[in-house]
Amino acid sequence: MTPPPLKLAVGDPAPAFDLPTARGGRVSLAELAGAPALIWFYPAANTSLCTKQACDLRDNHQMFLDAGYRVVGISPDPVAELDRFVREQELPYTLASDESHEVMTAYGAWGEKNMYGRLVEGTIRSTFAIDAEGVLTFVKYRVGTPKHISLLREKLAL
Repeated sequence: MTPPPLKLAVGDPAPAFDLPTARGGRVSLAELAGAPALIWFYPAANTSLCTKQACDLRDNHQMFLDAGYRVVGISPDPVAELDRFVREQELPYTLASDESHEVMTAYGAWGEKNMYGRLVEGTIRSTFAIDAEGVLTFVKYRVGTPKHISLLREKLAL
């Protein structure tokens, strides 16, 4: 049995990260400093719920840009799969690969979860807003895909 994942809270410093991204390059917490960021963790590119969530964020991307947010999606997928996801879904924001699960673990977004009545270890769909100084301003574990955008609109005053 895996120990319960770490749970972060509003006011905590965002854990540092540096990950490879789709389209080449890297993204890091240090690079995001100076402006707010929205980090969302999802289980797998090109699956139904993850595609719905990614496309909802795509369709509302301008709302985040207008509020100064940079959007970064993180999954355990290899970069090649992220490249395909970006291309097929025309995603305008950064997708990063965390194949080792280290960043997901640091954010409490990797651990035991119930999938179709079975306990499995995997990505816990989670979203975090980080301010310009690297402090968490919004934390939501077990994000409900259909209400993701309305929740963010309300909680981030977008």
